[in-house]
Amino acid sequence: MPALIRIFTFYLAIALAMPLPALSKSRVSPAPATGAGQSSLEPALAGEFALQAGRLDDAASWYLQAAQDETGDAGLAERATRIAMLANDDERAAQALKLWHQRAPESLAMRSSEASLALRRNDVRSARRQLVALLRDPDPRGWRFALVALASGGRDPQASARALGALVDAGAIPDQLEVWQEFGRLALRMDQPALAKRIVDQVVERFPDEPRVALLHATQLFQSGHRDQALVLLKEVEPKATADSDLRGALAFAYDAMGDSASAGRVLAIGPQDTQTYGLRASMLAKDNDDASLNALYDELKRDSATPDPERRLLLGKIAEYLKHYAEAVDWYRGVPGGPLRNEARLRAANALYELGRKDDALAEVHALQADASADDDARRDAYVLEAELHQRDGDDSGELDVFARGLAAYPDDNALLYARALAWERRDRIDRAEADLRKVLVTEPENVAALNALGYTLADRTTRYKEALELIDRARTAEPDNPAIIDSYGWVLYRLGRNQEALVQLRRAWSLVKDPEIAAHVGEVLWHSGQQEEARRFFDEARRLDPDNRALQRAMEKVGA
Repeated sequence: MPALIRIFTFYLAIALAMPLPALSKSRVSPAPATGAGQSSLEPALAGEFALQAGRLDDAASWYLQAAQDETGDAGLAERATRIAMLANDDERAAQALKLWHQRAPESLAMRSSEASLALRRNDVRSARRQLVALLRDPDPRGWRFALVALASGGRDPQASARALGALVDAGAIPDQLEVWQEFGRLALRMDQPALAKRIVDQVVERFPDEPRVALLHATQLFQSGHRDQALVLLKEVEPKATADSDLRGALAFAYDAMGDSASAGRVLAIGPQDTQTYGLRASMLAKDNDDASLNALYDELKRDSATPDPERRLLLGKIAEYLKHYAEAVDWYRGVPGGPLRNEARLRAANALYELGRKDDALAEVHALQADASADDDARRDAYVLEAELHQRDGDDSGELDVFARGLAAYPDDNALLYARALAWERRDRIDRAEADLRKVLVTEPENVAALNALGYTLADRTTRYKEALELIDRARTAEPDNPAIIDSYGWVLYRLGRNQEALVQLRRAWSLVKDPEIAAHVGEVLWHSGQQEEARRFFDEARRLDPDNRALQRAMEKVGA
């Protein structure tokens, strides 16, 4: 599954990831065209039902009919356009877009969609004309709509890159720092090194003294393989960041992205410090495996903590836990007074006790929280999830499942517990049981986007029920079309359907939005089976750098024999 619950992640934070689903298998087929003047309500409702069932083709047909029936309604024409584009139905999208244009000819959103549709058709000349008009529109928001059109892209990523290059050639990008920065960042995400250099060079030429431009330039150099030059640029920015906390943070994250967590921590140490800053510094040091510096930071915080506040005590506990000073971690956690952080501290204390080898005490801690009527339901529920994880770590399969049974007896059909148990079944390759739990969640949360994505991805990855998987993922895409996890799932199910080139477009787009090891592994596998082994190895190397133990990476490497 694409999202796993791990209550305790030791980069100094609790991560509770919880996707849950919904599915309607009813299919709505388009009805014959209604007579002129008939209300659009019926086809609009039919379109919505089709949309909720994951039938994007049918939804596009119904909504186009609704837009045609309801003369003058720009909103229906817009919705019909967007759904048709989501369904990759260019013919209906063009018809709906024509209606939208007639009803709202000056709409920036409509003109942005015109440019997007032109890019989907590889009509770069038309797209360029429409994008230039947006960039030169008197409305100051015009450039943002042009950016959206380029970022959403067409079926061929090269089309957006050519269009962006044409805008630079035409001198159409407004001479404003923010605009050039955003178009520069877009170029960097397109995986087009020559284009990115061209645009970043222009940004540097136009705004030579801006430190944030230097950060953009450093990123471009790093992506093109010139890490040493990039680090020199970042070093030159440091004096300008001394009195600017926002710039200091951006500089630290730039260092971290280039694998220099030590410099990131050093930059964060400049200027006034608070618990958040200390936490970021600790995270950077942990990421760099610099236990000596982290111990020094821990000692510094302890010296300044005669009467620390709850947030500082919690942070000290997290650092102690990461450093494997578990007894001290327990003391810090138990020193967090009553309040919103108390329950997190109790859960962390239980984990630290387990790491000390005091398993009975750890279980007693979670049992006490489960029975504490004064604790909120989320905390008590999380105590069951943690107890199950402790049994999992012990290799106690029956104990793990027994905890879920007790938790669901206390909180019948609780979605978090059902989802966590589904993950337990999935690890055992009991996909039928995992699906059953997920579908129980769907009954109460039929439109939970994360769940739709999780179940759709699982069916695509672990079964041959690709059509059903696509319907689930399409429902998630309808709600969050720019969510990289959902775009990745969409690309993956297209690959499983044998549509490799379409899959690559989606997977590359997901990778451009977030550098995730699972996405990199997916891109690599599809490239490998498309005969592009050299590029595939590059993505496998990226995934390995981000997380060498990633399950998707390991499975991909086994499949291709790399």
